[in-house]
Amino acid sequence: MILSCRDVTVAYDSKIAVDHVSFEVNEGEYICIVGENGSGKSTLLKSILGLVPLKCGSVSFGPEVHRKRLGYLPQQTNIQKDFPASVYEVVLSGCLNRRGLKPFYSKADKEQAMQHMQRLGIGDFKKRSFSALSGGQQQRVLLARALCATDKLLLLDEPVTGLDPLVTEELYQLIEQLNRDLGVTIIMVSHDISSAIRYADKILHINQSLLFYGDTKSYVNTELGKRFLKCS
Repeated sequence: MILSCRDVTVAYDSKIAVDHVSFEVNEGEYICIVGENGSGKSTLLKSILGLVPLKCGSVSFGPEVHRKRLGYLPQQTNIQKDFPASVYEVVLSGCLNRRGLKPFYSKADKEQAMQHMQRLGIGDFKKRSFSALSGGQQQRVLLARALCATDKLLLLDEPVTGLDPLVTEELYQLIEQLNRDLGVTIIMVSHDISSAIRYADKILHINQSLLFYGDTKSYVNTELGKRFLKCS
């Protein structure tokens, strides 16, 4: 077990956004969180990261995982798109949490940043401005940054939003390779149900409360899965 959520409940201004959701994730799994708009998908992800307080319940991690060593790719904002830094600086900043009180990045940090950039096909962009890149290139940079923070657990919030179909498919394939080749556990919020069932091991479907959690093949044969696939 790499992650355990027990009765996770989150409220905003007395309105319940996530309602008593419980599930476990095993190391190496690829989980997609799906549901209608406003169903609590992103809020659930943020509760795992500790970015929103729990009304009740608990989030715990396996012995080799620490909340400060999670890789997170949030939904992109215009501020992020215009971030005034080089590609290398953005990727390297993923090492900040594990640097502790050390004032400088280590040689190992710098080597790891370059390794992830090469793996994601952005090694040649090292000195380019992040803001000058295309949307798909920026997402690769942010994914490399998230990898610098972890080799265990990546949490991705709608990573392909706004990308064209070809770039979307390329990014999905990269994420699958990270899961398959590096053994990184993936938890991804997605509105793209057809891709979710193509790539994920398991589907977690919520509408504030948990409606389904299990393997993808079982999900597509449920009434919920059939209805959601038809409407999406």
